[in-house]
Amino acid sequence: MALAGCGQKPAKTAEEQLAPAAFLADSAYAYVAAQVEMGARVPGTDAHSRCLTYLSSTLERFGLETAIERGSLPRYDGKQQAICNIVGRYRPDLKERVLLCAHWDCRPWSDHESDPAKQQLPVLGANDGASGVGVLLEIARQLQLQRPETGVDIVFFDAEDMGTPEFFQGEERPNTWCLGSQLWAEQHKAEKADYACGILLDMVGTPEAVFGHEYFSQQYAARIVNQLWRTAAQLGFGKWFVFRDSGAVTDDHYYVNTIAGIPTIDIIHYDPRSGTGFPPYWHTNNDDMSNVSASTLHAVGTTLMTFISGK
Repeated sequence: MALAGCGQKPAKTAEEQLAPAAFLADSAYAYVAAQVEMGARVPGTDAHSRCLTYLSSTLERFGLETAIERGSLPRYDGKQQAICNIVGRYRPDLKERVLLCAHWDCRPWSDHESDPAKQQLPVLGANDGASGVGVLLEIARQLQLQRPETGVDIVFFDAEDMGTPEFFQGEERPNTWCLGSQLWAEQHKAEKADYACGILLDMVGTPEAVFGHEYFSQQYAARIVNQLWRTAAQLGFGKWFVFRDSGAVTDDHYYVNTIAGIPTIDIIHYDPRSGTGFPPYWHTNNDDMSNVSASTLHAVGTTLMTFISGK
């Protein structure tokens, strides 16, 4: 049964019925709302500190072996950015594992606002950040209840959204996005053989979400993409998980793949036909709970939990 989703069992055909694993969308939605109620979780703020305590204590309450892994990397202006990655391990005794991850920080600037006066305001990050974390908190709760024979590491990356702001006039540094995953990947690259696969969730709550096959996911982990999307199809979630290629996104999975060497995919709402590739509220003051749907969280969480459980 272990790691069935990562290739240890032959996959069912799209026509075969698949029994879904339990996942409560209302619970995941409540975890998203709890983060948003704290305010924008920008590194260095009180909201960020309170959310750090909330996330780590919740993972611990669900029975995961929990740690906060700290470090720093230079941000876009050369200043050192403190990073707090949160790690929860289910069944740490099992050698072969699945990595599940999302970023938990918020962007300090709403740099896609048309009004310059609003560009210095932080992003609330309901969809961009909190939605993926909410799904993974509910998965952590379900792991405790369902007890699958699969080792799982849940990692919440910090400082994903500290990338160079649009209004910056200086010389741009490389690799200013996804600082938390860069740090984690460097710290854990010696363990790459322990991970059968990795799955990143980013912007997985929007009502109109469509998850295509992201370019780097295909490049580094096409087999995992195909298996997960087939699982979604068998569960009846083809409205969200579509069998078509989408654009390349420099997201946390890119650094997990290129630095740590763990084959990792990105479930992300991306539309290459839009100006930015993302919804109109992306990196604006409008990324609030109106952009989070329990139905979308249900599709993502049930697919992922079923994939892990091998049911």
